[in-house]
Amino acid sequence: MSAMPLSLHVPEPKARPGDAPDFGSIRVPPAGSLARPPVTAPCEDLRPFADGLIRVLDEQGRAVGEWDPQLSPDHLRRGLRAMVMTRTFDERMVRLQRQGKTSFYIKSTGEEAVAVAAAMALDRADMLFPSYRQQGLLIARDWPLLDMMCQIFSNAKDRLKGRQLPIMYSAKEAGFFTISGNLGTQLPQAVGWAMASAIKGDTRIAAGWIGDGTTAEADFHYAMTFGAVYQAPVILNVVNNQWAISSFQGIAGGEQATFASRAIGYGMPGLRVDGNDFLAVHAATHWAAQRARSNHGPTMIELYTYRAAPHSTSDDPSAYRPKDEAAQWPLGDPIERLKQHLVVLGEWSEEQHVALAAECDAHVRASLKEAESHGTLAEYRGNPDSMFDDVFAELPAHLVRQRDQMRGL
Repeated sequence: MSAMPLSLHVPEPKARPGDAPDFGSIRVPPAGSLARPPVTAPCEDLRPFADGLIRVLDEQGRAVGEWDPQLSPDHLRRGLRAMVMTRTFDERMVRLQRQGKTSFYIKSTGEEAVAVAAAMALDRADMLFPSYRQQGLLIARDWPLLDMMCQIFSNAKDRLKGRQLPIMYSAKEAGFFTISGNLGTQLPQAVGWAMASAIKGDTRIAAGWIGDGTTAEADFHYAMTFGAVYQAPVILNVVNNQWAISSFQGIAGGEQATFASRAIGYGMPGLRVDGNDFLAVHAATHWAAQRARSNHGPTMIELYTYRAAPHSTSDDPSAYRPKDEAAQWPLGDPIERLKQHLVVLGEWSEEQHVALAAECDAHVRASLKEAESHGTLAEYRGNPDSMFDDVFAELPAHLVRQRDQMRGL
């Protein structure tokens, strides 16, 4: 019998530039179709949640099903404001990058609920280990835009003294761990921090975020192993926004199975959530947080969303995906969906939304005016002495000599 020639499967997206967007293979179950299990449920009972999709908001903007978190109108308005502020901030920062006032920026357009809803579902004292597209975490925690802008500009008021790439924020006071450009590192760090919290008998939990592509990195698997083995009080978020900088999520394995299903092999719950549904993200995060706080271990959450913007200001997505693909995404826009929900409740109006947009724009402009007064990346050169600071508790003799040599002493 002759042997059949072997072939290799190389995943390809459904559509490329010039093609019509094709989301026909995406199954969107009705909102409210999944039951909400108790937070103490054993992992084997939770397997359907890795293949399903937790949704709360239906097409009419109503909250339906057991996952409805029953949030107050004030809480919902706070969430809407934080998402609008995040998008307004993003738009302004990209313009400044195009003007040469900073070198780099990454937007979160279409993914605002992923960060904002999670931040609002967690306790203020919980520790966040974000990737570079979760600026909404800081904004939801009312961190000053001025501080974020000064870091982007690497100016005289940058607390990081120009040592980080723009948008690699660090805010210990906000429980926001320093962003790392080495993708994936934040997940094992989140697990380690959570293990330390448990060892100390503390009450705080940790949450980390990575993108779908980073699940192909070893750090993801290290975090999953340690989190599961030691039942660490941590939430491991995978933001499946369909695209890395130029390759689609199938290259990382998303074509073969959901990312949430990877949790099953580690013996932890995997929840697949509509990432453009503010209420669903809030409810799933709160469920996972309750589970962690009651010593039932970690949860992995796949946040199913879409990267509407370029990967970064260095990226041109028209080179690898259809130009109007974002507009065809079947799960819609998170801001519009929460806005519609508030309107349905009788707690919001078009006039209020226009006023909110104007308020956010004014706040961003005022913060920017002050930030620019301290310099931008294009003009501020900083103090060379600062390169010797914040590394050693006591500066070694050879660095003292180098510093003195630089000063001409």
